[in-house]
Amino acid sequence: QNVSQTVEEEKPEPPTIQEIKQKIEKYNAKVTNCLLMKLNDDGTYTGFIKVHLKLRRPVTVPAGIRPQSIYDALKEVNLAEMTDKRTSFYLPLDAIKQLHISSTTTVSEVIQGLLKKFMVVDNPQKFALFKEMRKDGQVLFQKLPLTEYPLYLRLLAGPDTDVLSFVLKENETGEVEWDAFSIPELQNFLMILDKEEKDKIQQVHKKYERFKQRLQQTLKEARGKPG
Repeated sequence: QNVSQTVEEEKPEPPTIQEIKQKIEKYNAKVTNCLLMKLNDDGTYTGFIKVHLKLRRPVTVPAGIRPQSIYDALKEVNLAEMTDKRTSFYLPLDAIKQLHISSTTTVSEVIQGLLKKFMVVDNPQKFALFKEMRKDGQVLFQKLPLTEYPLYLRLLAGPDTDVLSFVLKENETGEVEWDAFSIPELQNFLMILDKEEKDKIQQVHKKYERFKQRLQQTLKEARGKPG
C-alpha cells in the first residue's frame, strides 16, 4: 500500500521588532539622500522605493485629461473617472517613480498605486513588478508575487539600487486572465497590435528598399567600369 505524505516547508520566523530596528539603523547609516526608513511603535515601518517603468507597449489613459495636481492628490480626486473617453499613450522609457510605502504594502498595491499616479486605466493584471539584480556582470530579473512586501526586500538589500532595484514591466508570463478584461480594453489591445504589426512591416519594407537601392547603385557603377 502506497502512502502519500504531504511535507510542509518550514517558513522562517518573522523578524522581531528589535531585529527590524537593528536592520533599519544599519540601512539608514548607508543612506546618502535623506530617504530614511522610520520604525513605528507597532513594529511596522515606512520608507521609499524607486520603481523603473520599462513598458514596451502603450497604456490606456483618459483622453483630454490634465495631469493630476497636488490638490487632486490631497483630495484623492480620480481624474480617470471624469471621462469615458480613452486614448493610448507611451510612457517615457525608463521613467522612474519614487513611492513612499509601508512595510505592509504589497506588490499588488504598489502596481495599483503606480497606475493611479499615471492615470492608467488598464487592468492591473497586465503588469508585473520585478526585482532587478546584478550578479557577475549579468542583469537578472525575477518576478515578484503579488503578496510580497517590496519595502522589506529594500531593507534587506540596503539602499544601493545597484544591488537591488524594482522594475514595472508587462506581465508576459501567460498568467493574464483575459476574461477579466472588458470588451473596449480587448478592442484597444487589438488596435495596438495592429499598429505595431503595420509599423514592423513598414520598417522591413524600408530596410529592404534601402538594400535594393544600394544593390542597384553598385550594379550601375560596376557596368560603368571598363573590363
